[in-house]
Amino acid sequence: MPNHHEYRHMPYSAEQIYDLVADVARYPEFLPWTAAARIRSRKPIEGGEEIEADLVISFKVFRERFGSRVQLYPEQGKIDTAYLDGPFKYMVSHWHVKQAEEGGCVVDFHVDFEFRNPVLQRLIGVVFDQAMRRVVGAFEARAKALYG
Repeated sequence: MPNHHEYRHMPYSAEQIYDLVADVARYPEFLPWTAAARIRSRKPIEGGEEIEADLVISFKVFRERFGSRVQLYPEQGKIDTAYLDGPFKYMVSHWHVKQAEEGGCVVDFHVDFEFRNPVLQRLIGVVFDQAMRRVVGAFEARAKALYG
């Protein structure tokens, strides 16, 4: 089903971009189609932290809440997300952020999901690649606003 992979160099430190992506509670402030976010729980795991979070996604006439488990590994610059509940059949995403030798950082992002609702799946399928570029672009724009 739809999946998107993006590899991008950004003129910010790996720590800055990692912290931005890891701050799920602030997504409604800058991510397109994200109407709300709520952290359900936080707990330490080996090498990092695991949070369970709800996001409310609003797109045209659709408004859906979904839950995910986000595993944060700051020393490795990795963030792994797995689907818990909501409108998807499945959803996974992976972020890997590392310092670039030439300065700035390299962001490696991958997302793969499928909606249960075939109408919504067809609707997003038409604009999926563009939508995912817009999401990654929103993180980049947020970094510019925060870090100059």
